[in-house]
Parts: sequence; C-alpha cells; structure tokens
Amino acid sequence: MSTQIIKSSNSLEGKTIVLGITGSIAAVRCVELARELRRHGAGVHAVMTQAAQKIIHPEAMRYATGNPVITEITGGVEHVEFCGIGGRAALLLIAPCTANTIGKIAHGIDDTPVTTFATTAFGSGIPIMIVPAMHESMYDHPIVIENIGKLTELGVEFVNPILEEGAAKIASNEEIVLRAERTLGRKNLAGKRILITGGATAEAIDPIRILTNRASGKTGIELAFEAFRRGADVTLVHRGCIGIQGICEFNVESAQDMTDTVLEELGKGYDLLISAAAISDFTVKPSKNKIKSDKDVTLNLKPAPKLIKQVRLKYPELKIIGFKAETGVTEDGLIGRARSSMESSRLSMVVANDVSSGGMGADTNEVYLIDDGIKKVSGTKNEIAKEIMDKVGAFL
Repeated sequence: MSTQIIKSSNSLEGKTIVLGITGSIAAVRCVELARELRRHGAGVHAVMTQAAQKIIHPEAMRYATGNPVITEITGGVEHVEFCGIGGRAALLLIAPCTANTIGKIAHGIDDTPVTTFATTAFGSGIPIMIVPAMHESMYDHPIVIENIGKLTELGVEFVNPILEEGAAKIASNEEIVLRAERTLGRKNLAGKRILITGGATAEAIDPIRILTNRASGKTGIELAFEAFRRGADVTLVHRGCIGIQGICEFNVESAQDMTDTVLEELGKGYDLLISAAAISDFTVKPSKNKIKSDKDVTLNLKPAPKLIKQVRLKYPELKIIGFKAETGVTEDGLIGRARSSMESSRLSMVVANDVSSGGMGADTNEVYLIDDGIKKVSGTKNEIAKEIMDKVGAFL
C-alpha cells in the first residue's frame, strides 16, 4: 500500500514534527492526524509508548508517516537526534496525551519514549504541544489541572479537548493542524487584532422563511484561519460556527445583528476590519405568523444599514478592507467601482470580483486586490486568503 499523500498546502513545508502517541483510545485517530500533517508539507515521525502500541500497531503509524516508528530509545539516541540541541524536530506534538503522561512530564519523569522526548525537548527549547484525551472526571482531577497549569507556565501549548459524553475527547485534526501551523508559521501578524465578517446574513420574512443570498462564508473562514496562522488575535462575525480555540466567534443572523455586533466589538480595540460578509442590502418587516402560500404576497423591502459606512463614522482612523461583488461588468468597470468604494469609504484595500462566473459557494475564486496597485489573483479561497494576508502584513 502506498504511503504517498496528496498535498493540500505548503504551510508546514520543511518542518519535521515528532508525533508522540500515548495510551489513550484516541490513539486510533493518529493515522489520519499524521497524514493530515503531511498533506500540509510536514515530515512526521511517530514515537509510541508501550501502552499506545496496545491500541494501535506501530506498522499503522509507519504507513501513516512514511517513516520508521520509534518504540524504544536505543543506542541511536533517537530523542537527541530529533529533540536535542540542533535536532531535526521543529515541534514535539503529543497527541493524544493521557493524564499519566502529563503528570510524568510535569515532574520530569522520562520512563517512556514519549516522556524522554519531552524531557529532551524542554532542555533544547523545542516547542511542545500537548493534546489531552481522557475521561472527563480525570481531566477535572485537581492534580491534573495543576499539572496542566504547571506545564503551561513552562511554555507548553495545550489544545484543549472536546468535553462530551463524559469524556475529554481529543481535539479535531483540523484544530490540531491549525495550531501547529500557528506555532511553526510566519508571525508577521503577531500582536495584531483583526475582526473579520463573513458569509451571508438573513432577514426574516416570517417565523419560518428568510431572505438571504448565495454567499457560503468560506472566504471569511479562510481569512480567519490565515490570520490566526500568522499570529493575529482573530474575531470572526458570521452566521456559522467553526469552533476553533483561539478564534473568537460571534454568531449573528440579520444585517442589523452583524452591524451592532461589529460596532460594539470594535470598541475593544482592533487594528483592522476585514468586511468580507455579503450583508443583506434590504430588510423586510417580518410577519408574526407564517405567511400563507395559497395567495400572492408582496414584500416591502427597505435598505439595510451599511456596515462600513457606520463603522467609518464611529471609527474614522480604523483600517478597513472591503469586498466588492458585481455581475456582468467589464474588468475596467469592476476595478472602477472598487476604486470608487475605496475612495468614498477610505478603505485600505478592496477585494473585487465578478460573481457571474463563479466564486459564491465554490472553493475557488478569481479576485482583484486593489490598493495603490492592482493584483489579479485566482485559486482556492485558501490561496486567495494568503495573498490578502500578505498585503495585510505589509501595511499593518
């Protein structure tokens, strides 16, 4: 069976990650976790405790990583090769990590391959990330809490578990990879606070029906992920839910909800607003009861509040990136309208596109990044988000 993978990004290209696996049932997730890390360019080497080997066979991890699996420390001093001073590893990722292993690491005990790697990483300054997984009652043990606090003070990063069904379940692979990307990636937005709006809003017609648009919110989410990867403190205001630790989310429904939330949140101090949401242009007074469908209905639409206009009035010095979606326009016409919006609202940049040929709801798009110059960008929405954040890093 081939160990090759299809890459989805280069965000971890050239980085070697040691994946420490301990004796939690969540070890069964490590095959897919290792392969997901590799899809982003990382080289992955698995280190397993004896307890972990009772749950998942080392050969499974050899397949997942494409590398030999370390199940014991030998005369080859594998812990020094990877986690010693000048070692090969960029990150020691212990996932899943049991309460037992957390306690051992917190007290300097290294009687398993994983804890020996941790002791060595501490001594050489290699970053350590721990992803706990255990029963919830164990996670709530005062000594376990104390050990986690002690390791946090020593610089260990924890990816908190999902608490459900009486268990502290291992975090999602998406979250673990994103946190690894943040730890190992560019820090050109570290210390910056960025508020992002994304997706469609919805206006109630009656208790059941809404007026909305085709925007999926994918661009807003990718922008939030990319800003987070680069070290920013990120807030995302949208109708959806991504549930990523470290990214603050506000779930809103209507254009007024979004406007009110953004105006209030900006009062806490932000460096940039990226207004990527497709906010409803019109509102309607909703019926208190379901509108009957057996007769014609007339809806009286009125203009919705313009978010950027209100933000600019309240926060005149705030840097803002706007989005401009048009249909059936020429390239010059699209750019002209974007520049007009940029000037009237004093925007730092406008991301413009003609949605006639796609973009809304798709995973790819073609846009123009318009600031002092013009740059045409096409690709996945993740790739476009990277281009936008490159621009952001240059002017923030």
